[in-house]
Amino acid sequence: MSGQITTRTVEANGLRFVIDEAGAGDRLALCLHGFPESRFSWRHQIPLLADLGFRVWAPDLRGYGETEPKPQDVASYRIEALLDDVAALIDASGAREVVLIGHDWGAALAWTFATRKVRPLSRLVIMNVPHPAVFARVARRSLRQMLRSWYMVFFQIPGLPERMLLARDARAIRRAFAGMAQDKSRFPDAALDRYARDAQRPGAMTAMVNWYRAAVRHPFMNAPWPRIDVPTLVVWGEADAALGLETLEGTDAYVADLTLRRLPGVSHWVQQEAPEAVNAILTEWLA
Repeated sequence: MSGQITTRTVEANGLRFVIDEAGAGDRLALCLHGFPESRFSWRHQIPLLADLGFRVWAPDLRGYGETEPKPQDVASYRIEALLDDVAALIDASGAREVVLIGHDWGAALAWTFATRKVRPLSRLVIMNVPHPAVFARVARRSLRQMLRSWYMVFFQIPGLPERMLLARDARAIRRAFAGMAQDKSRFPDAALDRYARDAQRPGAMTAMVNWYRAAVRHPFMNAPWPRIDVPTLVVWGEADAALGLETLEGTDAYVADLTLRRLPGVSHWVQQEAPEAVNAILTEWLA
């Protein structure tokens, strides 16, 4: 079956990326996960994308999961290094066509990659993260969104976030999913255990938090944002506790060909909590 998932290691940009893979051919669907996730977050979409004719790669991103090494300095997580990772993975794939799919931090990375045209893309799929320019504007004006984003400030404290997130067998990591989800049955203990194990790998938690530290110390959201000319799909769970619906307003100013699909009653973890709905949207839009 084309949708059977295997795991492999790909060397790119000086790192050994561990990747879940399915499908074959030179049409690549590259799936970028968020915080505090891993490649495991795409388990429901990988077989579908393979059945749609793509070779699917879902890597543990820099600092996450089984990808090694895990740099511990903040500068290694500047947006330029992360963009270079994505470009190196695309180059290593040898694909002639690339659909870039991102959720959470992976979506912020995908937005930036498409805007800067680091490599040609045929399509862009974004899940539950606003365009960085829209988020920056809303964050400056909205006290409510500032309060929702409190953790970004907390993560700037050296050492303390890591200790708190890993305490009591990574209880805070588990609660990030089970606590925010509307349909908690989508996050059984086995799934929570997987995310806890990934976060508990040596050096992983500091690396994961360093994505936020680098974004503050080396900001990129206020840079110029030319309009994206790649067809773009935004899938949004409306019950997102971290990002308000106002962060969607004005997205069309930055995207020439935008399709927006909103899912009521679905949390930030949209592709895991509502995989049937998300997969149906992907099938329709990519076909």
